[in-house]
Amino acid sequence: LSLSQFPLGRRLPCDIYWHGVSFHDNDIFSGQVNKFPGMTEMVRKITLSRAVRTMQDLFPLEYNFYPRSWILPEEFSLFVDQVRMMKDSDPAWKPTFIVKPDGGCQGDGIYLIKDPSDIRLSGSVQSRPAVVQEYICKPLLVDKLKFDIRLYVLLKSLEPLEIYIAKDGLSRFCTEPYQEPTLKNLHQVFMHLTNYSLNIHSGNFIHSDSVSTGSKRTFSSILCRLSSRGADVKKLWSDIISLVIKTIIALTPELKVYYQSDIPVGKPGPTCFQILGFDILLMKNLKPMLLEVNANPSMRIEHEQELSPGVFGNVPSPVDEEVKVAVIRDTLRLVDPQKKKRKEGHLAGLHMVSYKNKIDVKSNYLMCYRCQALEHISEADEELLDTGQTDRPGYDSAGSPEADLPSLCLKQVFPKYAKQFNYLRLVDRVAALFIRFLGVKGTTKLGPTGFRTFIRNCKLSNSSFSMASVDILYIDITRRWNSMGIEHKEPGMCLQAFVEAFFCLAQKKYKSLPLHEQVALLIDFCEYHLAALDEKRLVCGRG
Repeated sequence: LSLSQFPLGRRLPCDIYWHGVSFHDNDIFSGQVNKFPGMTEMVRKITLSRAVRTMQDLFPLEYNFYPRSWILPEEFSLFVDQVRMMKDSDPAWKPTFIVKPDGGCQGDGIYLIKDPSDIRLSGSVQSRPAVVQEYICKPLLVDKLKFDIRLYVLLKSLEPLEIYIAKDGLSRFCTEPYQEPTLKNLHQVFMHLTNYSLNIHSGNFIHSDSVSTGSKRTFSSILCRLSSRGADVKKLWSDIISLVIKTIIALTPELKVYYQSDIPVGKPGPTCFQILGFDILLMKNLKPMLLEVNANPSMRIEHEQELSPGVFGNVPSPVDEEVKVAVIRDTLRLVDPQKKKRKEGHLAGLHMVSYKNKIDVKSNYLMCYRCQALEHISEADEELLDTGQTDRPGYDSAGSPEADLPSLCLKQVFPKYAKQFNYLRLVDRVAALFIRFLGVKGTTKLGPTGFRTFIRNCKLSNSSFSMASVDILYIDITRRWNSMGIEHKEPGMCLQAFVEAFFCLAQKKYKSLPLHEQVALLIDFCEYHLAALDEKRLVCGRG
């Protein structure tokens, strides 16, 4: 693999474009890009909370891995009322809440409170929207310290959905022994916040040359420790895989809307993949809880250290190198743009280089990859490479261009486990209806005419639900969503508003059923009528 940096862009096309921040870092018309359009917006704290809440409305038990959340400032009154009701019903309940600014990162602006009234004292909510969540007071501790897990997830494809999870991750530790929150320790960030960027400034932070000690360790070293204590590590991994798949299922509907806006069907454009950073906290009972998703996880494999009094320099970080080099190396193996040629009898693969201390894809520049033709590999061997089975007994890797590389650290979890999770993809199907009626290519908002056409083509209006009622429903929901302080570059109904309207229609049509059944029935109803309409148009076209 030849690597070249092009800070000012490149005229000739590349196979792979590695952007530093987002899909829009450069204008790309072919090849593959390491960012999805809309991903940065989708994993912001408010948008992620909304997406997960939609799924919690449909499947509350399946999505109980995300803390109870409220969006500020719009839900402040609701937050105050619900906390008061819960305290009245359970006087022994002494909650703590964590406030996270919507656009914050690296622990910036995060603080803990014991009562909703403390938010108003901050005076910053109106100018800086935030999410407030119930704080997890009983985390799993190791060496009396709270820690979280950073797992790397590769979203290789959106349609069809293809997800890989790295077999190892990072465990990032607080630097003061944990105590449950009290008014006295509420502001001790080194005790309560696991952010590496905060704790590295603590005098107790330990840089270690071992991957199993110090303030940053491999997740596998924690699993070994848990296993030695008799913990069910297989079940823990299964729960984590489930959490990752369900979270991405919650994100994909709106990602598809962004995708069709930037890369309309039928027009030339790049394909996308992206490495995501999932931040997960383990509770004392080993239940994994999702903290947040990072669209641009740091891939640095070095850290700043004081080499002598007053003199700082970058030194290698063994634990970062152990995990991150494998993630990037195997991401490039999986998205190898020349795989089709292999199946035609030609191999144009990726010859990996040693990255050592040079990986830092958070830098805002374009990296362009050109792949050189190598030797032949059989289709059977190609399948083994795709599934990471090249290390299994009986596989002869001699002659393979990847023979001297370790087996893939990225494990495919979807579509491998699709049968277990496809029933959750109801909002995906709602998004497909939304996209169908957008009308104008490149837009992300549904106009009133498109909404009326959706109602008419799906046979949803009747004597008890007139087209006048349809217009009122559209206006009420669209106006409310557009008043929430979200950036709106164009007028119309966004996907979240359409989903709310769709749920409302489902509840009107199919009473006395659980919401997910109502929605599934309405989707089937709409898809049936649209398929009949398409068939009728096809027949008319032939005529």
